[in-house]
Amino acid sequence: MALSLILGEAKLTAEQMETKADVTLEKQGDGFAITSVHLALTAKIPGADNAKFQELAGKAKAGCPVSKLLNTKITLDRDACLKLRDQLGRLTR
Repeated sequence: MALSLILGEAKLTAEQMETKADVTLEKQGDGFAITSVHLALTAKIPGADNAKFQELAGKAKAGCPVSKLLNTKITLDRDACLKLRDQLGRLTR
């Protein structure tokens, strides 16, 4: 993903990124076309707070080469797994 490049430019490295894509395929004429893609991204990025993650993920989405290639609507949900959330999870298990 373009997000890896953008994170690197911001001097950040993701420990983990997981993306799920829901693709809408519709019949058009004699064939089919991808009419939309919805991405759900979860990432663990040490040193990035949620606001920074949202900013960088939005920047990656805006410059996404795949959406330009497909010329279709691509939406993105993003969720940052912040260190604090991980630490709280360990304490409550």
